Amino acid sequence: MALTIISLIKQVPLPTEMRMGEDGLMDRTKAKSIINVDCSFGLEAGLQLKKQNPDAKLIVCSMGPPSFEQSLKKAISMGYDEAYLLSDRRLGGSDTYATGLAIATLLKHLGFSKDSKEPFVIVAGRQTSDGDTAHVPSQVAENMGIPQATFIESVKSEDNSIIAKRIIEGGYQMMKVPMPCMLSITPTGIAPRRPTLAGAIKARESDIKVFNIDDIGLSDEKIGLSGSPTIVAKVVSIKSDRPPVSMSEGKNSTELVENMIKNIQAGKSEVHEKATKEKKEKKRPDFEIEDFRGDARGILTWAEVANSKVTRSSLELLTPARSLANELGNDTKVTTLLIGKDIKDEAKTLIAHGSDEVIVVEDDRLEEYLILPFASIFDQVIKKIKPEIALFAATTAGRELAPRIGVKTDSGVTADCTELLIGEHIDRKKKKIFAPILESRRPTYGESKLATIVGFVCPQISTTRAGTFEIPKSDPKREGQVTTFKPKLTKSDFSAKIIETVRGDGGLQNLFEADIIVSGGRPTGEIDELKLIKELVEALREQGINAEWGASRPAVDGGYAEYARQIGQTGKTVRPKVYIAAAISGAIQHLAGMKESDTIIAINHNAKAPIFGHADYGIVGEYQDILPELIEKVKSGFTFGIEVKK
Repeated sequence: MALTIISLIKQVPLPTEMRMGEDGLMDRTKAKSIINVDCSFGLEAGLQLKKQNPDAKLIVCSMGPPSFEQSLKKAISMGYDEAYLLSDRRLGGSDTYATGLAIATLLKHLGFSKDSKEPFVIVAGRQTSDGDTAHVPSQVAENMGIPQATFIESVKSEDNSIIAKRIIEGGYQMMKVPMPCMLSITPTGIAPRRPTLAGAIKARESDIKVFNIDDIGLSDEKIGLSGSPTIVAKVVSIKSDRPPVSMSEGKNSTELVENMIKNIQAGKSEVHEKATKEKKEKKRPDFEIEDFRGDARGILTWAEVANSKVTRSSLELLTPARSLANELGNDTKVTTLLIGKDIKDEAKTLIAHGSDEVIVVEDDRLEEYLILPFASIFDQVIKKIKPEIALFAATTAGRELAPRIGVKTDSGVTADCTELLIGEHIDRKKKKIFAPILESRRPTYGESKLATIVGFVCPQISTTRAGTFEIPKSDPKREGQVTTFKPKLTKSDFSAKIIETVRGDGGLQNLFEADIIVSGGRPTGEIDELKLIKELVEALREQGINAEWGASRPAVDGGYAEYARQIGQTGKTVRPKVYIAAAISGAIQHLAGMKESDTIIAINHNAKAPIFGHADYGIVGEYQDILPELIEKVKSGFTFGIEVKK
């Protein structure tokens, strides 16, 4: 049987030209566009599968305006056979839920379904640069009823299945996923190839088949801005209140480092005055107040388990959960779902940190997280207890599980939130005020804007960025209820299998606890594979300092550091006393993960690098010249002002 390989791609504005309109939607009118970087790796993964299956057909699909045809033609020039575009003005403003539904409907129209006699595999990029949610692959898979594997680094076909290497916190998993299936690819695999001359000629002569929603039998009920379960309610600019950077002066690297030490010892400038925020009272219209929640009440969180213990990020979730419960009042309960093998004792930990009830699902087959049975269990629990809010940590597992559950419950999902509040939404067209409603706030479009997202279907689902919230203090005397739940699971729920799990701590835990974090950008990997970064950290440890090392997303994507060490919008948020950024340009995505550090030190050869606009102390110089000087100073007793614990 001939295999069909389907690549889903999106055309996105160049990161340097990304802009957001006041309505919270992307303004593409003046931006040059390219194939989304992660999608390019997805295209290459498809071509690699073709290499293993010479008779396979390659199809590329996209959803967007007619201008997206240029990216589809590039895919053909790389080696794809056919291209399809779903383009309709009625799709404008679709959230990820609506996008996943539309793409799945297109694929079904093309003849692909879970019951297809011929095998097929869908590949897509991990996420897009203009949204960074990683939701759509999961939502397409759920709408099609097929298994999935996300955050995949490499793939190969074997016996009508896909063998995939999946990146997880602190390591990786080898998985076997039966076809048909959905795969999302990380930008750490085989680099995308360049189009060939023959391919370019073929692309020029090829026709792109364009469909509208009527062609594929999709109604406008659940698409577009009006049909999406979530909307952007408000967008505000994010401004830094950090004092101006103190730049080092000197003729060579030794003088530069000595001058920086002098500046640090002198202390931060007190000249800078923080901008005051004026809260303007707006008159509330005299509209009808609608409680859209029906009989849904309470907050549900997920306790992710790794190495038989509840993860730190899952405990962090209990901070916003308890805060939301307090805002909602009326004895709103926080319930946590705990799934695994021999993990019932972990319920005590969850209750001590703030859960009112822990629902325990124990099954030997669920020792490791698996998307299909976990999504099914959540769906069953949600239907039973009817929570108004469901919260997940934005881990690799949480970022694929939450959107799949969102499709099952017809709920929207907001990704990578840094703030969660209970508020109200004024709909002036309907002359209604929806309250109480979850306001999920997330930095977006390069962290330059803070978007407030609201949803009108319960449970209102959000994922929170790891490291954003503190873990609630443990109270061993706190009382709570522990209940057991027996889900109905089928054989097909276990169709995807984990062959092997390799997991270390990957520095994940200590990144949240370290007093000093030294992070390297892509150049530090290219120069010496972060050797000097690690040597500086080791020198600090020898002085008795709790130090750890991290990396920027380009360094991780380049394969120089594991995902667990990534600092930034799609990595970890950290708050060390001192953050040292070496050879990191200061892309706003990276700033999102380190801007809350007490003191930031930037080292970059480019005096105009954006990182200096967000640092307290800066050195203009080459990484390989500055760090050896710093290492020697540390060995001589300099600890960046951190008191050594004896």
